[in-house]
Amino acid sequence: MDHPSLSLIEALDALLAENSVTKAAERLHTSPPAMSRTLTRLRRAFGDPLLVRAGRNLVPTPRALELRGEVHAVALRARALFGPSSTADPSTAVCTFDLQVNDMLSTTFIPPLLDDLRAQAPGISLRLRPEAIEDTPALREGLVDVEIGIVRPHDPEIHSETLLTETLIGVVRPDHPLAEEKTVTPRHFAEADHIVVSRRGRAHGPIDEQLAELGLSRRVVAVVPSVATALFLARQTDVVSVAPAGLARPMLDTLDLRTFPIPLTLPHLTIGMAWHPRNHHDRTHQLLRERTRHIMTSTVNNTGER
Repeated sequence: MDHPSLSLIEALDALLAENSVTKAAERLHTSPPAMSRTLTRLRRAFGDPLLVRAGRNLVPTPRALELRGEVHAVALRARALFGPSSTADPSTAVCTFDLQVNDMLSTTFIPPLLDDLRAQAPGISLRLRPEAIEDTPALREGLVDVEIGIVRPHDPEIHSETLLTETLIGVVRPDHPLAEEKTVTPRHFAEADHIVVSRRGRAHGPIDEQLAELGLSRRVVAVVPSVATALFLARQTDVVSVAPAGLARPMLDTLDLRTFPIPLTLPHLTIGMAWHPRNHHDRTHQLLRERTRHIMTSTVNNTGER
């Protein structure tokens, strides 16, 4: 039989991970028809259908299940082999890093990071990945090189560190009634209409728990998946949004929004960074992490309350 090339191994790894021609194509940045043709080649090479139709879905054959672990290990080793050398000079390295960041960081933290990297290591390119609705082992599978944001618990081997902690503040447009108050009380805060940010569509959280302890409740008029969406809505209508004081400042200034301290005792927001150990000693990856630390802290330290 024909021996599969490295590109076919990469495609097989994606197909066995996704159980979907379309999703595997998206993962490898190719088209579904091209991935379908690749699956045909793989079936011929292995003498097995590998993925078969079950209703509207594809399911792996016993042979595919037998191959899955070894194929993934080979694909990881191949990526490491052709990845940036741990001894390469980061200032001259040419590579692309996949960053998983939320929408707010994309607009406030990524621009200064890009400017910094253009000076420090002009050969580095960034590919931004959105936060997934469901937690996925993206770092472990090599889909993401660095995760930046509210870093949740990962597998034990994943490296992570805290970059900064943020205070949550209330946000309204300039002509909102709360913008005129010198001190916003819990009651006035609760009486306003609110927008909640939740990727999972949750309308209630720590704010509601604290208000309930005071015998108060708020009306949530909308739940949105991103801070940027919430702030744009707060700019257009009389609602209260919540945002991190430092990281959101450039967007707050751009939208000419007003802020006030939330009259509750809320936990701080912890922003961190996580990466897989296979990249830990790579000098170019180390540079990316170092510049991320520098830009993240500079972004917050250079902002102030208005």
